[in-house]
Amino acid sequence: QVQLVESGGGLVQPGGSLRLSCAATGRISGRTMGWYRQPPGKQRDLVARITTGGFGIYADSVKGRFSISRDNAKNTVYLQMDSLQPEDTATYFCNYALGDLGPWGKGTLVTVSS
Repeated sequence: QVQLVESGGGLVQPGGSLRLSCAATGRISGRTMGWYRQPPGKQRDLVARITTGGFGIYADSVKGRFSISRDNAKNTVYLQMDSLQPEDTATYFCNYALGDLGPWGKGTLVTVSS
């Protein structure tokens, strides 16, 4: 079973940027992949997904600020986050975004605060 490992989170000031990475232990080129986030005390929601053809689809809350990409040769999915706001504070996870979910990783914490 493919394992997913997220990295790249941290503390950033409002208006700042971060780039998250999701490294898979196996092949993901045939799967639509997604980035999910879970704010403290709230549910986990899908914020961006990328099709096998590389087309990104975004939740309204992040559209125009976040950009999802993938490198199938590296079995890695990225999330470029710009113009970060305090409401983006959450633990970010990656997983499949179509069909059955895989096992959840530990996620990576993003904190947006001055």
